[in-house]
Amino acid sequence: MAALARIGGRYLKSAGLINSSASCFFTQRRGVASKLFVGGLSFYTTEQGLSEEFSKYGQVVEAQIVMDRVSDRSKGFGFVTFASNDEAQKALMELNGQQLHGRVIFVDYAKPKQSLGGGGGFPIARGPPDEPTGGPTFT
Repeated sequence: MAALARIGGRYLKSAGLINSSASCFFTQRRGVASKLFVGGLSFYTTEQGLSEEFSKYGQVVEAQIVMDRVSDRSKGFGFVTFASNDEAQKALMELNGQQLHGRVIFVDYAKPKQSLGGGGGFPIARGPPDEPTGGPTFT
């Protein structure tokens, strides 16, 4: 099944029906085992530089650096998706604890996104506190 998804993704991309970011749909269907979390990145590391460094260990499907929405600067971590689990494991073993652009990076398997349960991180307005019932009253 994974081979069909990979072939289908290549065909759709070469036919111009999808762009490169849509191809991660096919890799994520196989699970997150081929997606690595990379922490400790320099603020000057680019997605291109991250992709080039990790491509020494296999075919990089996508390299993404997480950016702060307000300052538009790197948050210091990102993700690299490999074409196969073996390539991802090799990169993890070789690059975890190594230096990249002057910083020691930490590489681990990416975990699935978890819902935070809120809408944008804002607290729910619940109104004023209830009046105390019973107990001593102070005047």
